[in-house]
Amino acid sequence: MNRSKVAVLKTKPETVFEDIYRLSDLADLKKYLDPTRPVILKDNISWHVPFLSANTTPWQLEGMIKALLENGYQDLVAVHNNTVVTNPYKGGRLNKLTPIYEKYRIPELYNFNKEQIHWEVYRPKARMKVLDQIFPQGIRIPEFFIGKNIVHLPTVKTHIYTTTTGAMKNAFGGLLNTKRHYTHSVIHETLVDLLAIQKEIHSGIFALMDGTVCGSGPGPRTMTPVEKNYLLASGDSVAIDAVAAHMMGFDPLRLSFIRLAAEDGLGQGQFEDIEILGEEVSQENFGFQVGDNFASNVGDFLWFSPFRRYQKFFFRTPLVNLFIFGSFFYHDFFWWPFQGTRIMRKFKNESQWGRYFAAYPNHR
Repeated sequence: MNRSKVAVLKTKPETVFEDIYRLSDLADLKKYLDPTRPVILKDNISWHVPFLSANTTPWQLEGMIKALLENGYQDLVAVHNNTVVTNPYKGGRLNKLTPIYEKYRIPELYNFNKEQIHWEVYRPKARMKVLDQIFPQGIRIPEFFIGKNIVHLPTVKTHIYTTTTGAMKNAFGGLLNTKRHYTHSVIHETLVDLLAIQKEIHSGIFALMDGTVCGSGPGPRTMTPVEKNYLLASGDSVAIDAVAAHMMGFDPLRLSFIRLAAEDGLGQGQFEDIEILGEEVSQENFGFQVGDNFASNVGDFLWFSPFRRYQKFFFRTPLVNLFIFGSFFYHDFFWWPFQGTRIMRKFKNESQWGRYFAAYPNHR
């Protein structure tokens, strides 16, 4: 296998658009995306509140749009998903993404809107690790995704179930419907299956990862935002996740989703085998930790302890609504008002990216 490229650059608010264009060029954007096919923009709304590090940033989205347009990709469309605890409409507004789509006249579709997106049974050519067992009636994916390029827009952050999350995990909400929580106890294998499917259905895959503000802690929501001023890009989802994991302080091959994907030939997961262009990051170590909170402790107990044998009873019956409400209440009515808003208020006052976000789009 040829060495995969991951481009990494330091940036600042004054040059972020130019840096994203340069980054895309270093990462061979045109090599990975078919210029004759539409491009799906898949932003990452891990939480609908305006919490930097958890969600795609407005400069990340706008910079990527500008780079695509300047490289001749004119047919752009955004596809959003919801989760049981995240409202994508609210998330788009509060995270200042919706005005950007409006500015560039990019249509926004929602994969849970039956009038916009049709789901069909897909029979993968690749051998599935778990999805065919979890969904024995057939793996359903959005028909709209087939034959189109996709650009993933994750952030550099930790995750309670996968340690880190990035380009590979960004496909989770887009390709699986609201029953995707069935896969949590085998989430690593699920992400590998989804990448295999992506490689079959998409005409091209590219990822721009925002590390201007990174997240450390029990993500993808209740984290501590840390200003790091990095941007990463690659056409190899495994490699970019491996580089981000290394920078956060984790051994990429100890993360099962990266190791399994590399073993299956879906990308490169060994940090030393990846060609890094731009910044020298081999010695970078953010020292991030995942940790736990109340919601993650409940999840660990139900998904990964011996109690997992009863998960069908809890998560495939109306009882699941109790856990959905519990997670929603904890995050939106406890953690965010009592901790999150205080963290973000301090961050906006003391961080250049916090101030940039507060002023966006009146930033120049």
